[in-house]
This record gives sequence, C-alpha cells and structure tokens, in this order.
Amino acid sequence: MTHGYTTGTPDSTPSYGFPQQRTAEPGPVPEPAPAAAPAPAAKKPGRDRYLDLLRSLALVRVVAYHLFGWAWLTVLFPSMGVMFALAGSLMARSLKRPALEVIKSRVRRLLPPLWAFSVVALALMLAGGWNPVKDPDNGGIWGLVKLLDYIVPVGAPPFPWHVGSKSGLLEDTWAVQAAGPLWYLRAYLWFVIASPLLLWAFRRFPWPTLLAPLGLTVVFGTGIVTIPGETGNAVTDFAVYGGCWVLGFAHHDGLLAKIPRYVAISAATLVMAFGLWWASGHLGPDGWDLNDIPLAQACWSFGFVVVLLQYSPSWQELPGRLARWDKLITLSNNRAVTIYLWHNMLIMATVPIIDQAYNLPFMQGDRAVAALDSSYMLWMFFLVWPLIGLSIVAFGWIEDIAAKRTPRLWPNGVKRGGGRRKAV
Repeated sequence: MTHGYTTGTPDSTPSYGFPQQRTAEPGPVPEPAPAAAPAPAAKKPGRDRYLDLLRSLALVRVVAYHLFGWAWLTVLFPSMGVMFALAGSLMARSLKRPALEVIKSRVRRLLPPLWAFSVVALALMLAGGWNPVKDPDNGGIWGLVKLLDYIVPVGAPPFPWHVGSKSGLLEDTWAVQAAGPLWYLRAYLWFVIASPLLLWAFRRFPWPTLLAPLGLTVVFGTGIVTIPGETGNAVTDFAVYGGCWVLGFAHHDGLLAKIPRYVAISAATLVMAFGLWWASGHLGPDGWDLNDIPLAQACWSFGFVVVLLQYSPSWQELPGRLARWDKLITLSNNRAVTIYLWHNMLIMATVPIIDQAYNLPFMQGDRAVAALDSSYMLWMFFLVWPLIGLSIVAFGWIEDIAAKRTPRLWPNGVKRGGGRRKAV
C-alpha cells in the first residue's frame, strides 16, 4: 500500500476500441530525412509523484474529517475512493507477477502493522474493564472468535461502545473512535483477494466490470436488497468503492487515456451530478455526509476519481512550490498504513494533553478559558500531527519489516549524507 506507482500503457495492453482524438488532418507524406534523429531517452521508472500527492492529500483529509466531522469534506475530496483507486492501480501493476505471490505480499505488508495496533488497542480495552466474552453485541465464544479479526481483518473486529470512565484520561467512547477506521483494512483485504479475478474480468469485459459496482450499489445501498449486520456493511463497502478500485485498473492499463478527455469528463460530471441529486433527497443524520449515503458516495467518488486520473500529469518530481512538500509527501506514502491505523486514537489522545492547559496559572481567568474553549478543535488538529510523527517513529518501522526492507525511523527520502534516497 505504501509503494510508488508507475504509469504508462505497455505494448501488451489490450485495445478497448475507443476513438482517438485527432490532433491534425493528415498531410502530404514528407521526404525522408537525411539522418534519423536519436530517440529520446526512455523515462526512468520510479514513483509517480502526482499519485503520491493524491495519497497524502487523502490522508490529511481523513484526519481532518475524523477530527472536525465536517460533512462537506466528503464532497470536497472523497479520500477513501481516491485511496482505493490508487491501490487498485498498484495492484494491477503488481499482478504481472503470479497472483498468489502478489496476494501473499500484500497481506504480509498489511498484517504486522495491524498486529502492533491491535496489541495496544486490545490491552487498553481490557485494562478499561471490557470483557469480550460478556459483550452484549458479540458475547460468549463468538466474542472470542471475533477477536481474530484483530489478527486477520476478514470481518469487523469487536469493541466496546463504552469503556473506562467518563472522567478518565480518554472519553469512554475512545474504543469506537480507535477501531472504527479498521473497516478500510477489511475492504482492502477483500479487494486484494478479489483482484486477480477482477483484473481478468476487466481485461475481457472492461465496461461491465467497471460499471458493475455502481449497479451493485443501487441494489445493496438503496435498500432494494438488505443484508443485515456487518456482512451487509462489508458487501456495501465492496460495492461502493469497487468502481474506484477498478478505475485503478483502467488507469494502469491505459483505458482512461484512450477515452477522449471531453467524453470522460462529461460522463464523470453527469455521474457526480446524479450522486449529489440522490444525496439531496436522502440526507442522513449528518446532512451531506456522503458516508451515510452509499449510492451518492459511490457516484461522487467514481466521477471524482475519473477526473483526477484523466488529468494525471505523471510527475517524476513535484513541480514548483509543491516541491517544498516533497519530504512530507514521501514520508506519508512510506507510512500510510501507520498513519491511517493510529490517527484516530491519537486524535483522542490530544484531549487530556490540551486539558492540562486549563491548569496553567495564566489560564484561570474567564477570558482565557473562553479563548481555549473556542479554539479547542484547532489545538487538537495542530497537536495530532506531532503525535502522528511519534507514532511513525515508534511503529512505522514495522511497515519496513513487513515489506522485507531495512527498518527506517523517518523515511522521508533523504539519506543520512543529505542526498536523496533512491525511490523503492
């Protein structure tokens, strides 16, 4: 999940039969040149920095959304759809190797970081008094069996809705916040396992495979067919983001590049407009939060990803002012799993830290307290990033172990001697 991308359409890419845009009318055949000009140097393989930038933006948006809860962020930048599309593109690239080998590699890179998180999270839950055997939702032997989802996320892991004390260091709902994002790992795992079959179907029946997830979302995301419990949630997630995953295939194989841009953008705009129209009539408890409206989320994310990938410039280096963010973008891509796993727990950890400010001598006046109250969320946002940095140092090296690389504490692309590290 944290490695680079390459772009381009290999010679062996199947033809999808799209009309190509003509840039000029054919002219007379020129006379042969006296000497052939040397061919331009081949583009060096390496990370696609545009896709790296998109992943970093998606992670920042995830953190901001889980902190502020602003519904409009799901419309401004559908980060989960973007992340699934980028993962799908990388998966298509990797499947040039034997499928079983690729699946084992992806699962191996996912599980050790999850295990580190699970050890800490479960230890805190059990210390807070949670007994999975007596859990009202998943009690008994089934509660113990469900704990295996903290080891291999084939389903939703159990967690208490309330643990500890309301007057404790963390809110008594911290476990819900910490374990909630694990649905992404479950969906990612199922997409990885299904990718060989999905890619086979896509390369033979591109359009049905690309559009089928939207059709499934209509069936499962609108209540036409209802599957109860976490099984229903898993099927709905697979349908909602399946189109974005397959769009990653389309980007890698060059399908999107074969479609005239005006056709692709026009169609994407119509799909996105339909998504917003559907959302307007099916607003959830948080209004325009697309996470509560599966069909709107699927359509908006699908069209948004099409636009992003149609304008993909395939940078080998970040241009202009973006270059100043190069190190942070490299770091976030190398530690994407760590950031995603830990960010919600760290958001909760900012609360007891900031609360200590109320005990400072100059904070005893009403105006000082009111000022801190009004800016509390901003302080949480600024403080969570240093905590994420600490989690990268403390746990990020596990991603290197899982990928069979030399462990690094701060992999921002800079060698110890000051030069740039070669991309991996």
